[in-house]
Amino acid sequence: MKSRLSLVLPLSLAVVLAAPAQQTPPPAAGGAPAASNPYSGKSQKEKASYAIGVNIGRNLKQQPGLEVDMPSIIVGLQDGTSGAGLKLSDKEMEEALQAMSAEISKKAAAKAKEAGEANKKEGDAFLAANKSKEGVQVRPSGLQYKVLKEGNGATPKATDTVKVHYRGTLINGKEFDSSYKRNEPATFPVNRVIPGWTEALQLMKVGSKYQLWIPSELAYKENGAGQDIGPNAMLTFEVELLGIEAEKK
Repeated sequence: MKSRLSLVLPLSLAVVLAAPAQQTPPPAAGGAPAASNPYSGKSQKEKASYAIGVNIGRNLKQQPGLEVDMPSIIVGLQDGTSGAGLKLSDKEMEEALQAMSAEISKKAAAKAKEAGEANKKEGDAFLAANKSKEGVQVRPSGLQYKVLKEGNGATPKATDTVKVHYRGTLINGKEFDSSYKRNEPATFPVNRVIPGWTEALQLMKVGSKYQLWIPSELAYKENGAGQDIGPNAMLTFEVELLGIEAEKK
């Protein structure tokens, strides 16, 4: 039966910090300090042990907002592998990890809020300046677009499935996605994408190419998306409508 400790933090961290599956005895007083054992790399055992340590360190490093006491980790590893009496009970360790997890979540939420406020302010300023530029049209929703090439085909409905090529960039010009680079158009239902895309596609005719400036409210809002798209990020797209897929019977 797995300890509940493994459910407190992300798996990579839980693998490092989770308590043994069986209940441990009450904590014993004292405990030997971490022994000095310089790495020489002369034996296969040393190399494998070093590799384990590096993996543990990398897993810890990948946890955003995590701050640990390395000497205590070393003592914990020694006690856990030696089977010696532990300095904390299972319940105490679980409570400590829960408190750490709550603190990490609190810091992450504060950081996301701060970033979101900054992104919203920057995006609003950009859109306010952009709307007066030549060729830029503004929709009541706040969506801004510019016709780069006007097609002469049909215009899709919200329930249609379309094939498009596109390139997406952030306000600083960083590209976060491109079907052109993959050399493969994207196919999806018009009403299954972000609201800014759903609205823009229903303005386009097949063969058209538009440039879109999408406010955060019509994109991923305060949640952001992936590593690149932060909370309340305004997005820019070049979208080329290649075709409308035939409805499957």
